[in-house]
Amino acid sequence: NVCRLLGRRAHGFYARDAGVAHRKNLALLRKIMCQESTKFKNVWTTHSASPIAYERGRIYMDNYQCCISSIAQAPRILYQKSKCSKSEKIEDALLLECPLGEMLPSPSDYKSSLIVLTVQNWLLRLSADSGEVLEKVYLAGSCCKSFRYLSWDTPQEVMVVKTIQHKLPAAARQAGIQQSTLFYLAVFQVLPLSFIGMLEINKKIFGNSVTDVAVSNGILIVMYSMGLVRLYNFKAILEQFMEQPFDLGQEFNWNGQVGVVGKYPFGLPCNIKITDIPPLLFEASSLENAFQIGGYPWHYIITPNKKKHKGVFHICSLKDNTLAKNGIQDMKCCSLEPDWIYFHPDMSGRIIHVGPNLIKVLKLKEVKNHTDQMEIAEDFTIVANRENCVNNTVTVTASGRVVKKRFNLLDDDPEQETFKIVDYEDELDLLSTVAVTQIGADGRAHLDFHCNEHGILLKSIPLREPWDVTYSHEVYFDKDLVLHIEQKPNRRFSCYVYQMVCDTAKDD
Repeated sequence: NVCRLLGRRAHGFYARDAGVAHRKNLALLRKIMCQESTKFKNVWTTHSASPIAYERGRIYMDNYQCCISSIAQAPRILYQKSKCSKSEKIEDALLLECPLGEMLPSPSDYKSSLIVLTVQNWLLRLSADSGEVLEKVYLAGSCCKSFRYLSWDTPQEVMVVKTIQHKLPAAARQAGIQQSTLFYLAVFQVLPLSFIGMLEINKKIFGNSVTDVAVSNGILIVMYSMGLVRLYNFKAILEQFMEQPFDLGQEFNWNGQVGVVGKYPFGLPCNIKITDIPPLLFEASSLENAFQIGGYPWHYIITPNKKKHKGVFHICSLKDNTLAKNGIQDMKCCSLEPDWIYFHPDMSGRIIHVGPNLIKVLKLKEVKNHTDQMEIAEDFTIVANRENCVNNTVTVTASGRVVKKRFNLLDDDPEQETFKIVDYEDELDLLSTVAVTQIGADGRAHLDFHCNEHGILLKSIPLREPWDVTYSHEVYFDKDLVLHIEQKPNRRFSCYVYQMVCDTAKDD
């Protein structure tokens, strides 16, 4: 099996420098995969009444109680845990992988694990291969905190656990009780798992109209109901407002409470008290708080904060807020689903703008004779295959009668090929797109692989199952594997797994 051979070589079985071997192996895999004789075969299908999740070769079902490996020739169960009670229900999860080149305290730390958050505020680290509990931390202390969300500040290094927004019951509000705390954030260093601190987002400091908060790449992002987004230096907040550091398992006496950090019933102390507004790094006003930073030099993307500007994107310099030349991107598409835009995840600084029938990959470059000004230029475009679709406003019947249409077709009309998903496979350096055409009652979709550098179409894979555009869909492309998760009405979920096979004419 070529993939198994590549996997063993990637781990250094046949070369002293596993990094070089790994890159060569992936280049070889990419060439094999894009060959005309290579097919992707539907090897496994399952249905479930509960959500299905996928993380790097593992399919999770039944609220993470069942884990299925998708890497084998036919998917097989890695572990099946007994049904958990409602109090043990998992709310969110993150896959944790061993950092390269670091010495870790426990042998289990070198294997992949799953960080999960339960409804009763337990943070558990599970073995990704067996489901065994490796570590457990109790989050909520004396005050009521409902932790529900996990996210990365720095991927595979710093993790953030966030509560739902705190709202007083109606009876308490009628009684005149004031609630100032909006969110709690607990921050952890991972592998080894260690507690950095917990802070609260308070109305008295950040204002009454805060709707959400996040920590990403060392930045505290606060969003407001009027579309305002404010950025603060999270590291500076830790240094300025940390009252006392604590370690997991440490006995403490905090505000009259005696307990052990991370143990039931005490949980974690709120040891970061923001007593004054931190220095503001940056603020912008954008429709629906849509705000992204990326590119080189740093730029940001916003939509002007008016409904009439929906679908219009401004690309501006983070340094001085100046609009880049050609920085207003508007596809002027007439569609039910809006177009979307984001910085390319390959860290090239490029921008991907996706419409119903057009994908533009844009790049930032210096304006000639103006080294301090940047312009947006088209790197390449990918166009949907609509050669047979003619949208005439006037047609002539067989009898010769002229019929005028009173309206034009939408750009994302189901009967025309429309882009639904665009993703990037970093290990193979391929841009993948899912395009769908609804023909009668059934829709048909295909997954295309494009050269990430030039946009050239390298391979097209038809998805065999019908695709209903009214359902929710996720498609994962992971090396030699394609996985499609579909959510139908009444919480019915389906999972389709395709694997790469090199068929011969005889096999066909």
